[in-house]
Amino acid sequence: MGYDLRDLLIGSEGTLGVITAASLVLHPRPAARATALLVVPDPAAALALLSLARAHLGEAISAFELIHGQGLAFLAREMPGLRQPFAAPPGWSVLIDIGLPGEADAAGAMERLVAAASAAGLVLDGVLAQSARQRRDFWALREAIPEANRCIGSISSHDIAVPLGAIPEFIARAGAAVSDIGAFRINCFGHVGDGNLHYNVFPPPGRSRADHEGDRPRIRRSVHDLVHALGGSVAAEHGVGRLKVADLERYADPAALAAMRAVKRAFDPMGIMNPGAVLRAGE
Repeated sequence: MGYDLRDLLIGSEGTLGVITAASLVLHPRPAARATALLVVPDPAAALALLSLARAHLGEAISAFELIHGQGLAFLAREMPGLRQPFAAPPGWSVLIDIGLPGEADAAGAMERLVAAASAAGLVLDGVLAQSARQRRDFWALREAIPEANRCIGSISSHDIAVPLGAIPEFIARAGAAVSDIGAFRINCFGHVGDGNLHYNVFPPPGRSRADHEGDRPRIRRSVHDLVHALGGSVAAEHGVGRLKVADLERYADPAALAAMRAVKRAFDPMGIMNPGAVLRAGE
């Protein structure tokens, strides 16, 4: 009853208190799993595929990851030992993972989904994992993308979220805005199921991040202004921390920001809980 203080603390990034104990609700692993890496024409098709997958499988979808061809190209360059299923990196692909209970035929369910998606023009090519090892190989590609990004060295990295329906518009408009600043490479990937994207901007081939330090503020502002205009958040799964305090001040509703400061004063009147994170120290 009353205010949900538990969730308030969970989302506070250590600025309101210290969690000393937690209770977990565990669920059994799905008995049957299936994984597919599917080539899609564009982000709009990926979004339509997600809708179709939900209509076919409902809550059985455990992951739906959008992958940009630039990320796979970076992997081929920096981690050539990782096996990739396509001869050349497709422009856009989606990694889908499903889990079903009991004796359900997860592989058959995935095959039916892919057939329906192909008939609708949403899938151009793809590979269905035929073994647990192949499934791990698919996920190894997805999980290695951030490491390859670090090897290349981004000029500006963005952990953002936009409403699902705005994802294709964001990707198109953000790409145009970044192109107006320079001939940069963009690796956009993430968890489409919740609208969370990692939008990372890299220097042109032959140039380094240090060559474009002066471009970072303009790139960051262009991307974040667009996210805000589309009703999204510039602080998604990685939170605000210290790096996005100014962004919170720029984009948050003033009344919400005032409420945050009042809560902070009430919970931490001495300002000793992770000072400088989320809100400026002393606020």
